[in-house]
Amino acid sequence: MARLPQIDALRMPDVKRSSAARPQAGILRWVNVPFVAIVAVLVTFGLVICWSAVETDVDYSFTKQLAGVAAGLVLMALVWRFDYRRLANMTTAFLVVNVVLILSPHLPVIGVTTMGATSWINIGMQVQPGEFAKVTVVLFAASLVARYGGTLDDAREYVKVLGLLAIPFLCIMTQPDLGTGLVYLFISGTVLVMGGAKRKYLLITLAAGIAAVACVFAVDELLKYQTDSGAWEYRLLKQYQRNRLLVFLDQDGTSMTDEGYNLAQAKIAIGSGGLFGKGLLSGSQSTMGFLPEAPTDFIFCVLAEETGFVGAMALLALYVALILVSLSIARNCDNLFGMLVVCAIVGMWLFQILENVGMCCGLMPITGIPLPFVSYGSSFMVVNFVMLGLIGSVWSHESALGKGGNYATAR
Repeated sequence: MARLPQIDALRMPDVKRSSAARPQAGILRWVNVPFVAIVAVLVTFGLVICWSAVETDVDYSFTKQLAGVAAGLVLMALVWRFDYRRLANMTTAFLVVNVVLILSPHLPVIGVTTMGATSWINIGMQVQPGEFAKVTVVLFAASLVARYGGTLDDAREYVKVLGLLAIPFLCIMTQPDLGTGLVYLFISGTVLVMGGAKRKYLLITLAAGIAAVACVFAVDELLKYQTDSGAWEYRLLKQYQRNRLLVFLDQDGTSMTDEGYNLAQAKIAIGSGGLFGKGLLSGSQSTMGFLPEAPTDFIFCVLAEETGFVGAMALLALYVALILVSLSIARNCDNLFGMLVVCAIVGMWLFQILENVGMCCGLMPITGIPLPFVSYGSSFMVVNFVMLGLIGSVWSHESALGKGGNYATAR
């Protein structure tokens, strides 16, 4: 990997900091009260909905979800107190960790293949390394782009950065896990936008990405082959991945694929909730097994059916509050690396929320992207708590040390 510029400056130039949000003494200097309050309400609300979704499903254990929350709280506290700035120049280390984590499910003995994807490892318990890699993708992208000081306008440097940021996505597609891969891309895109990449380069990259997707479908049509049973098989995309896009484009069609059934049941669940919902444990779509993957991918449908429009709006309001408080922390940060870390996390949450809610309503293609702090999954919950810890670390080491304090960058 070519040598990259080091991050030598702690402070961002020409950034006005708000002193109102910076307590100077006591435990409050380490705790952002509005941030913690919003998180507490959001996590509690999410646990109630998750409990209702898994209570009648023997394949899921609410105790494991609680264990994930407990482990997440411990890790959040540890990360919160850790000085995030010591990670600023560990770009290469983060890239290596990313590759190792994402490719680890391919290792013999510990690798586990589920539903056509090799995304899990068994180390006494099943863990999804691609989820944990979201943390290192955030830190890798932020540390990489922060090295350019907020101005990435050289074409060769931009291409180099783009190539490095693409490595985690290419690795996750070997599993393949398109949903997580899209999260990686959105994290990288957010960091590029906030890190000062030239607008022209960003537009060219977006256009190239759209063209690449079109080429994948075109080439797949040319390479498809017919099996002995007469069914067509594709070499680049799985049939279920194609079905998800086709169902999204033709929702009123007569397709009886699993994806078409899933979307139909999701819409029924949301529509049947009405204004105030049917009550916890009373959603017929989820409790009677009509709604697939109710505790994970389609948990927003459970929420809408059981708590109605009011409950759905309450959850979205909590998300908006969390994002606004986090953006306020990023805005008041005079450290470019810290600002990019917070923005990358916010971008990740925003994409996951919009995609999950959108796919349940038929506004986005169906993917396996869970809903932050609500969907079932201990690994997913732990990762989100670590992200909270990173945001807390950015806030506390700005407020607790006053005007940036003294800091020697790690080499």
